[in-house]
Amino acid sequence: MEWQTVWLTVKLASVTTLTLLIIGTPLAWWLARSNAWWKEVVGSIVALPLVLPPTVLGFYLLMLLGPEGPLGNLTTTLGLGTLPFTFAGLVVGSVIYSMPFVVQPIRNAFESIGKRPMEVAATLGASPLESFFSVAVPLARRGFLTGSVLGFAHTVGEFGVVLMIGGNIPGETRVLSVAIYDHVEALEWGQAHMMAAGLLAFAFITLVLMYMIDRRFQDRDT
Repeated sequence: MEWQTVWLTVKLASVTTLTLLIIGTPLAWWLARSNAWWKEVVGSIVALPLVLPPTVLGFYLLMLLGPEGPLGNLTTTLGLGTLPFTFAGLVVGSVIYSMPFVVQPIRNAFESIGKRPMEVAATLGASPLESFFSVAVPLARRGFLTGSVLGFAHTVGEFGVVLMIGGNIPGETRVLSVAIYDHVEALEWGQAHMMAAGLLAFAFITLVLMYMIDRRFQDRDT
């Protein structure tokens, strides 16, 4: 059962990170390049999970995705059922909650590139799409790497959102953070300590690797 919980947590973090890279990259590019006055409003919405209590976010997602919510009615009409208390619901909640940890590093990396490299690529005949993939993405690799690591690690450590939107269904929505809570409630200190120590070690190793990789990129750029 515990290995099943570990696997589900890793699966959730992997799917969430991949989804965030797909939808977060164009969003970060637009935030970095747009001159629209309302882009900071969008940026604030993206960053909202940084300051919003996870239970609040989970509550409103539950209301939106539930059978009485507008999105819940839509998914039911489309024959998809409702998302709360399913793995798909966990992915939706995790994507929204971890979005600033992926989008912000990529946005910062895009902003640090400046306009000059893209202008040079345009003068050489490259289309905007070709310039993006051949110039912008390689130059922003540091941001992509940081965002991927932070997004994955943050999803692994989620608790409030996943508990509100997913509940505690073994093999379906029971992730490591919820399992630790269960063991503490049952006064099973040994099992709780083993899982908590594992997450602590994972978080520490993740941060060390991220700082080492970031330092390596700094040295290479210098």
